[in-house]
Amino acid sequence: MTSNVAAFIKLMTHPVKFRMFLLAKLPSAYFAGVRIRHMDENTCQVTVPYKWFSQNPFHSTYFACLAMAAEMSTGVLGLAHLDKRQPSVSMLVVKLEANYFKKAVGRTIFTCDDGEQLKSTIEKAVATGEGEAFRARSVGVNEHGELIAEFFITWSFKVKRK
Repeated sequence: MTSNVAAFIKLMTHPVKFRMFLLAKLPSAYFAGVRIRHMDENTCQVTVPYKWFSQNPFHSTYFACLAMAAEMSTGVLGLAHLDKRQPSVSMLVVKLEANYFKKAVGRTIFTCDDGEQLKSTIEKAVATGEGEAFRARSVGVNEHGELIAEFFITWSFKVKRK
């Protein structure tokens, strides 16, 4: 693991610094209660609670809040490999797919284990100078381990031209 990746993970897993990052950059995630539960260079777990700000009229977590947590579980893994990188690489969501299996009525934990593949995709984009895409998978379960939702977020990576 490079020192940049380690420093980024340390920042994202620091409770106060992460909340300040969310408040400044992703205020809707901050107010919805999205939090990183665990992160290393290959795996990220993100939680979203069922509460007033994240609820829908059907007494469950609003699908957009679930999508926010799923996207974050994949996106911070990509960001970890891009932080302070030269040449700089842009990343963008180009597709989102979701399957819902059970009503989310408590805390939902999304896990993405695609860090190594995201890193390889970024390396390929840098090596070729061409845009590269990767379809990351994030699985959401409730506190009892029951499957709530499965998301596929397709990320595009491209070296920024000066």
